[in-house]
Amino acid sequence: MRGTVRRVALVSMHTPPAQQAGTGDSGGLNVSLLATAHELAARDIEVELLTRAEGAPAVTIVEPGVSIHSLPAGPQAAVDKALLPELTDEFGEAVARLAGRTDPRYDIIHAHYWLSGIATLPVALELHIPLVQSFHTLAAMKNRNLAGQQRPEPERRLRSESYLAGQASAVVAGSSAEVESLIDDVRAPAERLWVVPPGVDVELFRPDRGAGMRVRRAYDIEEGRPVLAVVGRVQPLKDQELAVRTLAALRELRGWTPVLVIAGEPTPGDERYLASLHALAERLGVASDIRFVGALNREQLADLLSVATLTLIPSHSETFGLVALESAASGTPVIGYRGTGLTDSVAHGASGLLLDSRNPQEWAAAAARLLDDSSERTRLANAAREHALGFTWGATATALIGLYSSLVDARRR
Repeated sequence: MRGTVRRVALVSMHTPPAQQAGTGDSGGLNVSLLATAHELAARDIEVELLTRAEGAPAVTIVEPGVSIHSLPAGPQAAVDKALLPELTDEFGEAVARLAGRTDPRYDIIHAHYWLSGIATLPVALELHIPLVQSFHTLAAMKNRNLAGQQRPEPERRLRSESYLAGQASAVVAGSSAEVESLIDDVRAPAERLWVVPPGVDVELFRPDRGAGMRVRRAYDIEEGRPVLAVVGRVQPLKDQELAVRTLAALRELRGWTPVLVIAGEPTPGDERYLASLHALAERLGVASDIRFVGALNREQLADLLSVATLTLIPSHSETFGLVALESAASGTPVIGYRGTGLTDSVAHGASGLLLDSRNPQEWAAAAARLLDDSSERTRLANAAREHALGFTWGATATALIGLYSSLVDARRR
């Protein structure tokens, strides 16, 4: 009989799980945490999401079976991400107090991001609780695909990720690219690696939301004018600059431009990058063709992607590419940079196109071909939706339950 998993701790020390994606340091990890927690609870597993309190410590009930515990560690305020490693011991102690040293309340601790792992590995070892580690991004992958303005990830993070990969009971990867880096760069034991792709809410993200006029009025876009969407935190890694240059190249190629909607806010410390995008758009003469709309909630994002003609993903590196799946579920083809995790989330020639170049003229040529060929766009839109239907959060949760149960079994033996 498989081990019974009753309660799981999903740990996200560095970012509050419920924080809106596209703001601060929140992104696909936050979306993944809440969606996974919901699906685990639907399968009778109680989930406690543990995070560092940025105010007074508190417990928030998200839904039956899912709660967020904000634990004290450091100042009761937001802390620069670069300083968070100094708070991992204090956060780990708070987790240990909650977990209970005599009668542990968790069957599994699942750490998300390296900081969470460093904080909770000692807790898991002391209490003999299996630790599952999800990195979401790896320093080695990021350093290999740095944008020009980015600083390399520090040696401390590189060493920490290698240590965690060797110590964790299991390591969960979201894509084949992440598995490759875990084995080649991080030296993770292959026998402890599990590939569990993220999912997509295909009920929320769908083509038939009827959002056309609502989106066009909100962003002042003329009816019938094509829309290009770029979604994600505004930072050099995501390379919204390439999207702006692609828009300018499209104007030179076709004589007119679509509207480019850039959704997201700058990561703390990248405010100058956002300012540089505005300046570049002015210099290239496309400022009036760009809408900087800030971070969108899930409903607003689903509306935008259902209306967009194409979604551009110019990131230097993506561990998986959740936006690509959300765009596909919305029936909107993707044009992305072939590299890292997008090779898993984008089915080249089916849900979109993957380009080997970062040349704006080549991106503009690819976009122009699709903008000019409505039958090909329709084919891709239909195929994209079918591709996305193969990725559900329910499947993600089911795979994780299998992993958790096997670890509980092994611990009992």
